[in-house]
Amino acid sequence: MTRVVQETGFPALKLIQRGKVRDMYDLGDAYLMVATDRMSAFDVVLPDPIPDKGVVLTQISLFWFDIMEPLIGNHVITADVSRFPESCRPYAAELQGRSIVVKKAKPLPVECVVRGYITGSGWKSYQRDGTVCGIRLPEELVESDRLPMPIFTPSTKEEMGKHDINIDFDEMVKRIGAPLAEQVRDLSLAIYKKGAQIAGEKGILIADTKFEFGLVDGKLILIDEVLTPDSSRFWPRNTYAPGGSQKSFDKQYLRDYLLSLDWDKTVPGPRLPQTVIDNTRAKYVEALTLLCGDRHGL
Repeated sequence: MTRVVQETGFPALKLIQRGKVRDMYDLGDAYLMVATDRMSAFDVVLPDPIPDKGVVLTQISLFWFDIMEPLIGNHVITADVSRFPESCRPYAAELQGRSIVVKKAKPLPVECVVRGYITGSGWKSYQRDGTVCGIRLPEELVESDRLPMPIFTPSTKEEMGKHDINIDFDEMVKRIGAPLAEQVRDLSLAIYKKGAQIAGEKGILIADTKFEFGLVDGKLILIDEVLTPDSSRFWPRNTYAPGGSQKSFDKQYLRDYLLSLDWDKTVPGPRLPQTVIDNTRAKYVEALTLLCGDRHGL
């Protein structure tokens, strides 16, 4: 049975943050990260949740965290609710499948974006001057073209409700220092390349994505979510055709619907028709099934 979690409320736990999607609780020596079914678009949290979305995001992230372990460690302590601290046990039913106990990392103040195809804000920038975040690209690319090599295009990490700003690598160096910036860039590209190869074999093209990194005792680790339909553009491999927008397994379908409305992309967001909710859910669940198999029960 589908269970919708739009907002958590655990009186015995200390809530420290409600993000666009995740609720964070302080467990003392760790955090409890809960992926709700909230849906955001254009940095606005919409009034209607997408059922099971938090479960999809959590399960896909766990799949990738495990695969990327040889490249870089991550913040996962456990996703097994039966092993959560005793204080979490009363909320086990709500936490099941959508929560992780994670290490207390200090997040880096940048979003680490990797683009393997030219689309979205990258395509708009390329149309203006042939570059993306200061990187000059070949001439005569068309929308959705695969790039000769994936490129690293960082952005700022703004407060909720504000738009992240694309920056070049030199600006990233100014913010976090050259050694760490180079390490993060190289890891981001390596994670993307490995993920894109695996996803491609399963029928998904990862057009672009963003990663978040943090420090625990000075050691760099991967945090938040990894290669999900929220943090990435997922395209079906079998319908890929450069020269325009693509079908997708992510929130682009929802973005396209919202762009068809007379909405100024500010709060409050519009209510969603049931068909849009159902179709968005189906796209997220299909991505989970392609990547992880059909034993998820959704």
